[in-house]
This record gives sequence, C-alpha cells and structure tokens, in this order.
Amino acid sequence: MRLVFAGTPQAGAASLDALLSSRHDVAAVITRPDAPAGRGRKLVASPVAQRASEAGLEVLKPSRPRDPAFLERLRAIAPDCCPVTAYGALLPQAALDIPPYGWINLHFSVLPAWRGAAPVQHAILHGDDVTGATTFRLVAELDAGPVYGVVTEPIGLADTAGDLLARLAKSGSELLVATIDGIESGQLEARPQPSGEVSYAPKITSDDARVDWRMTALVISRLTRACTPVPGAWTELDGTRLKLGPVEEVAPADTVAGLSPGELLAGRSRVLAGTGSGPVELGEVQLQGKRRMPAIDWLRGLRLDDNRRDRKVRLR
Repeated sequence: MRLVFAGTPQAGAASLDALLSSRHDVAAVITRPDAPAGRGRKLVASPVAQRASEAGLEVLKPSRPRDPAFLERLRAIAPDCCPVTAYGALLPQAALDIPPYGWINLHFSVLPAWRGAAPVQHAILHGDDVTGATTFRLVAELDAGPVYGVVTEPIGLADTAGDLLARLAKSGSELLVATIDGIESGQLEARPQPSGEVSYAPKITSDDARVDWRMTALVISRLTRACTPVPGAWTELDGTRLKLGPVEEVAPADTVAGLSPGELLAGRSRVLAGTGSGPVELGEVQLQGKRRMPAIDWLRGLRLDDNRRDRKVRLR
C-alpha cells in the first residue's frame, strides 16, 4: 500500500523505520513543526523529520493539520492508508476522510485503558503490572476507534517511562506493520473497543512532577519513574530546583526512625529522604544548569561535616 506516515518523537521514528523495511511504499511523512531545544533554544527538527530526511522522503510540517494547503497536498499524494505513531496533534475529519483505508494509530496502552497523551507514564504512576500497544482506526473521539491488534508488555519494578516506551516502540512498530499487512490482505477486521473500561492519561506537566514528600514512599517511587526522562520529577532545596531520577523504597530492615517528610539523611554511600511512610533512597539528582550526579556526591558538595553523617537537610 501507498502510505503517508505521521509521527514526531523517537518512538515514532521506530515505527517509520519498520514501515520503510516493509513491503509498503512510504510516500511522505507528516510531523510537528521544528521546535526550540537545548540551551541555545535553536529550532530543531523532530526525530521523525530527521529520519525521513535521511531516507529522502517528503516531509510535511503543518502548523495546523486543518490548513487547506496541507490538506490539498495530502490529497495530491493520494495515500491508501496513513499509519500514525505519537504525531501530537488532532486531525480534522477532512484529513481523516482522505485515505480510503483510514488512519491507523499505534497507541502505547491496551485500549480502552489510558486513552490520551501519556499512557506509559500513567501506567507506571498507577502501579499497573502490564501494559502494551494497540493499533486502531482513528475516529473523531480521542483514542476511541475500533481495534485491529494488541501486544502486551510487563512493567518491571524498576522500569522508567523511558525504559518501557523503548520496548513498546519496538514491539509496537512490528504490530503496526502487521496491521497494515492484514488490512491490505483483507484478513484483518477492526473490532469495537470494550465499553465501560475507559481510563484517561492526560499529559503530565512539570507541576504534576513535583514531589510532595508527604506522599508514601511507594507513590513517590512510581512518580519519579513515571516522570523519567520527561518531564522529570523534581523538588526544591533552599528555593533551588533539584531534578530527581528514580528513587527506591528502602527495605523494612533499613528503615530510619524519626526522618520526617522531605528530610535528607547522608550515609557513607547513600542518601535517604523521608516520606509520608518509610524513607526512599535517592538515585541521581541534577541542579538547574548542572550535570546529573549520584545523590551522595551532590550532598557531599553541600560541605556536610564528615564527622556529622547524621546531619539532615530538608527538601520541599
């Protein structure tokens, strides 16, 4: 089939690579416009745009998918089907109507669970044991179209959103190609999503990623893993933002009495932080404008007296 692929982040680039290696003809790519990145805030093309350019494909970057010029060009390319992975913008009905076999979306959850922008993060945040990826036909309602196929993936106790998304991007890209194959052959038919089991996964903002040390150790551990690598969990020390990597719950035998929420305890090789339940062990941390480092190295940089290993510092 003649395809136009839509996607933006690295997870979308994995799908594009799989489609380029398939028997189908990728005629063009749709992605979000270049965005500022890095300290210099220079405009940078999306990972999908960069991969498409390397492959010599036409790249469409509409500021709004309802723009008449974009819709006219898409009609001229005349795709049979438009596969989508993490494009990042809502498509109008005028665009959905163009390919005769529709727009086939790869979504990183087992629908109807976690419809929305951040399904992987919410699966970790809510303590799911299993997630997956789903291919379905796009309709006007958010992530509500009929389903073609599903793959599942267990969520490990130490998985971050980045870890989990990397695995799902690979298995999901294989599912996407298999779905396009099945649609072309006529052997695959979409089925409606189960009703009454819907949950939503809105984008997790920087404000959402701030750690409230009054929460339990389990909830804080899930939050830091769900927000790694983006938007990045964080806290404050003396009014300065401190970015947190994943933290670990401390085993019951290692619990420290009297450590209140947000207080830090420096040991010889680790840093503990008090929570609303037991303490957690901090992993890597990063001050604004500084490199990431182990928490113990950062805390030593605060010039704690070596003879006072029990000195406590409070995070907020």
